[in-house]
Amino acid sequence: MPRFILFAALLSIAQNALALDQQKILSALQTVVMIRGYNDTGGLSYGSGVVVSENKVMTNCHIFRNTKQPWVARGEDTYNITSVQADRWHDLCLLTMLDLPFKAAVIGNATNLKRGQEILSIGHSNGVPAPLTSAGAVKSTYQYEGGHIIRSNAPFRMGASGSGIFDTEGRLLGINTFKTPGKVAYFYSLPIEWLASLEKMPVETAFPIVGKAFWEEDDNNKPFFMQIALPEINQDWPKLAEIAQKWIDADPNNSNAWYELGSAHENLNKIEDAKRAYKQSIALDATNTDSLFRLGVIAQLTGDKTGMRDMNIAIANINKDLALEYSQLLGCDLQC
Repeated sequence: MPRFILFAALLSIAQNALALDQQKILSALQTVVMIRGYNDTGGLSYGSGVVVSENKVMTNCHIFRNTKQPWVARGEDTYNITSVQADRWHDLCLLTMLDLPFKAAVIGNATNLKRGQEILSIGHSNGVPAPLTSAGAVKSTYQYEGGHIIRSNAPFRMGASGSGIFDTEGRLLGINTFKTPGKVAYFYSLPIEWLASLEKMPVETAFPIVGKAFWEEDDNNKPFFMQIALPEINQDWPKLAEIAQKWIDADPNNSNAWYELGSAHENLNKIEDAKRAYKQSIALDATNTDSLFRLGVIAQLTGDKTGMRDMNIAIANINKDLALEYSQLLGCDLQC
């Protein structure tokens, strides 16, 4: 792909990300490819993928459910897929091609991501020929079956299934896969750590690839981190409290579950219950800035300046940008 197209894509990065090393981001952009194929009705389906090793592209399996002859593309160039390794439940497919002339992405690690950490989503949204880049931040991570599912606010759209989420050093953290419905959406990416088990899956040569993924389960069977999303977005606090309590009953040492229960209680004006839940969240994970943030807000409402200051210092030790956001919201600094 011509370099000017890639640099044009860089212009779509949010203003707060413009200080990034452009060469590293350019290298990340060059690892993203488009995947195409004709569906059962003769129309053209498309998705995205990321080169993860020589002649290997990682993507979502769900993009292959209605096509028998998919291929990988970059601009006008096309590359035949010779085989696939499919982890249907985790919705990850590893494609093999011959003589794919692209370098692989630098593999990162989703395990140690922090809330508020800046990330980049790079993919072929809406089937455009050049990859588009959107900037955002990690909102949370959820431990699930040997990896950490990433929830961010970096948007991806139709055609970006199978695209990459990268850190600001251009390292691949995961594969963009699903979102909640509606304009106010949560965006989820599957962890790059699942690549290791994907590489051990049987080699297949036939398409389509069918089979339900975990995120397509009935609502009551979805992981709890998915069940809480719509009640939270819709501000259905009693429902959120109900699901959060079930999550805690199933996994009492989960900091995210206690945060969600605290959020539900706070919005139901059960402030003391909210404080207890947030404090338990922090006891389980001292880096849970969501709970620290809300405890600071509660401290302000109750006139507890010492609590406000303590929460601000704790957040600043984890993420200075979040501490600045906290200070601006509460109208105080580290000495407040």
